[in-house]
Amino acid sequence: MDILYIVIPAYNESETIESVINDWYPVVEKHNGDGKSRLVIIDDGSKDNTYAIMQEYAKDRPLFEPLTKPNGGHGATVLYGYNYALEKGADYIFQTDSDGQTLPAEFEPFWEERENWDMVIGWRNNRQDGSSRVFVTKTLKAVIKLKFGVTVTDANTPYRLMKAPVLKKYIGLVPENFNLSNVVITVILTKKHCKVKYIPITFRPRQGGVNSINLKKIFKIGQKALSDFAEINKIIDQA
Repeated sequence: MDILYIVIPAYNESETIESVINDWYPVVEKHNGDGKSRLVIIDDGSKDNTYAIMQEYAKDRPLFEPLTKPNGGHGATVLYGYNYALEKGADYIFQTDSDGQTLPAEFEPFWEERENWDMVIGWRNNRQDGSSRVFVTKTLKAVIKLKFGVTVTDANTPYRLMKAPVLKKYIGLVPENFNLSNVVITVILTKKHCKVKYIPITFRPRQGGVNSINLKKIFKIGQKALSDFAEINKIIDQA
């Protein structure tokens, strides 16, 4: 039986975390890996009671592991979760976010393709979270083509299933605490000619709470990423 780890970062998600747990826990139960699969939600130093809610819900959900860490941002928290899953012996690692924008009901086609691809990633072809976000995604696609010389359909989608051995091979190339860690992982697997498949997914508006990443922060992250991409590209090419 394949061991599945679902990794979800969370920051100040007290309004949505209960529904996220209730939505995704049945997926881990269905693919329980002889009791070794886990739903892992990492509280990124929330200022509200997100972690307390997680701890309460874990009491009667043995496949749910709530973790907490000092605040480090989305990218760092995702990497934390990936490394945790690798250390615990996951065969497959799936990542999504805690804002309720993605649907557990769309997971099965990803799981069915797990043996055929190194990464199966969602393609947000009909986004419902605003035109400004669509613009950011299109701009990122163009920048990736310019800086890395590869074309990706949707580099930063928080809906991806990865083979653990492939992720383990390349995760060390992602700079520690890098904000766009999923972007770099997508680029690495594409540049290294790994087998990557895109499947269209639903991407709803945020289901509650406030997005901690506004356009001003996105712009700052983008500026930093532009200066980092050239160095990251050298590291990838040399690996």
